[in-house]
Amino acid sequence: MVKVKRLILDVLKPHQPNGLAFACTLAEKCPNCHIKYTVVEVDEQTETIILSIDGDNIQFEIIEETISTMGASIHSIDEVEVIGSTSPA
Repeated sequence: MVKVKRLILDVLKPHQPNGLAFACTLAEKCPNCHIKYTVVEVDEQTETIILSIDGDNIQFEIIEETISTMGASIHSIDEVEVIGSTSPA
């Protein structure tokens, strides 16, 4: 079994919801995850942000769906950290 421990995502989002609401919504959907939200570019209607997500077993599909539900889109997955484990025999 492989567990995702860290993701760095490049995300394009509208100005609303604001950064605090966006990060809190992600944290609600990803229990025990640490979410870091960093704005790297702002224009009239959108923001480009870098999301750093750290946790014990991040469910990418849930993160992706939550981001999409808030009107944002993932441009790229810039960093991934996973850990593999072996099943007991």
